[in-house]
Amino acid sequence: MNRWIILLLWLFCTHGESQTFELRKEHDSLYWLNDWRLPYPVYQFQTGDVDGDGSEDAMVGVIKSTRFYPEKGRRLFIFKQVNKKARPLWMGSKLGGILKDFRYIDGKIRALESTTDSLYVVSDYKWDSFGMKFDHYIIKGVDKETAIKFFSQ
Repeated sequence: MNRWIILLLWLFCTHGESQTFELRKEHDSLYWLNDWRLPYPVYQFQTGDVDGDGSEDAMVGVIKSTRFYPEKGRRLFIFKQVNKKARPLWMGSKLGGILKDFRYIDGKIRALESTTDSLYVVSDYKWDSFGMKFDHYIIKGVDKETAIKFFSQ
């Protein structure tokens, strides 16, 4: 019986609290997500339950280079809240194409991406145990204006 009471208290205390993320700008190249230092320009910030565990995650679009992609580009970082602190869930180098923008919709990340042949795609990605996995195209091989129209719907 005591085990059940302890379990219920733990669930209430850890999952009953509202989880919030705050993005603060110190200057153009330094932001703070709660206590997590982001020393990069930020172009997008969204919240939602990316991994489907019932708690809110933070999605932050940053502009930076990576070890595998040395040219600066738009990247997507996803954070969880652990003990009221922001902690990385996924710090992606790349989704599929050249990331231009993203938004959270219906439990998925919708991405506006360009391709190496200067065309555009709009794709949905979903969480897959370690990171984002391609789900399906909304539209592909179109001009920028058409892609933005589908991305914005």
